[in-house]
Amino acid sequence: MKPRHKRIAIIVGALASLSVAAALVLNALKSNVAFFYTPTQVTSGEAPRDRAFRVGGLVKQGTLKRDQMTVHFVITDTAMDMPVSYTGILPDLFTEGKGAVAQGRLDPSGQFVASEVLAKHDENYMPPEAKHAVDVAHQKAKGAPKVNSAARSAEVSQ
Repeated sequence: MKPRHKRIAIIVGALASLSVAAALVLNALKSNVAFFYTPTQVTSGEAPRDRAFRVGGLVKQGTLKRDQMTVHFVITDTAMDMPVSYTGILPDLFTEGKGAVAQGRLDPSGQFVASEVLAKHDENYMPPEAKHAVDVAHQKAKGAPKVNSAARSAEVSQ
């Protein structure tokens, strides 16, 4: 083989290896991505039925019920409510009336079965997606115009 052909073979082999590695990484990322939805979006059918996703908002007052290791509660964006069940230990800061994000899937009855629950970490923090969802729900309830994406981008960057 000529040196030129060896170089071409090495370049082609390297490109093939790189594309296989990139395909594997992208496939792993695709299967682990969990998009965020509000209770309003979930009840309107925008959330996937066959994949894991996140739902967030405020834990509705008076809905926290414990059954041994399973906890049942309702997450609301003030417009719609989403029943959630979670088996495991809740974060220390998880309380009624505070922000929370749950990751999991919908069961056939429409209840959200969480595999992970996250609570806000201090007095002033709420995930940007959850804050935006609550703001939009408040504006819809009052009949005000919808928050535009520029305002949301400015809000997220703060």
